[in-house]
Amino acid sequence: MSREMIISNLEYYPGMKIERHISLVQGSSVRSKHAGRDFMAGLKSIFGGELLGYTELLHESREEAVERLIQQARGVGANAVLNVRFSTSSIAAGAAEIFVYGTAVLLVEES
Repeated sequence: MSREMIISNLEYYPGMKIERHISLVQGSSVRSKHAGRDFMAGLKSIFGGELLGYTELLHESREEAVERLIQQARGVGANAVLNVRFSTSSIAAGAAEIFVYGTAVLLVEES
């Protein structure tokens, strides 16, 4: 049976109350740049404009990191992750990490 995981950057969720704080959960994704993307980014830096290859790369990395966060939250019995935050850092030349973390909780409807 699949259940929906609530993900929020708020410290609470409207209409619900926190029955139990479980733990800190996290997810990350480390990706490197593709040589073709680097070449196109170099051209864009000359002429200007959005670096679509990098935008797509970061979007994919965020989605992967959030999916890992959700898996970890489900593993500890949570139905929500609150106070979610993202961080990005450079790991090495041409590689970056997207890190997402939050508090795994058990939410119940307010009565």
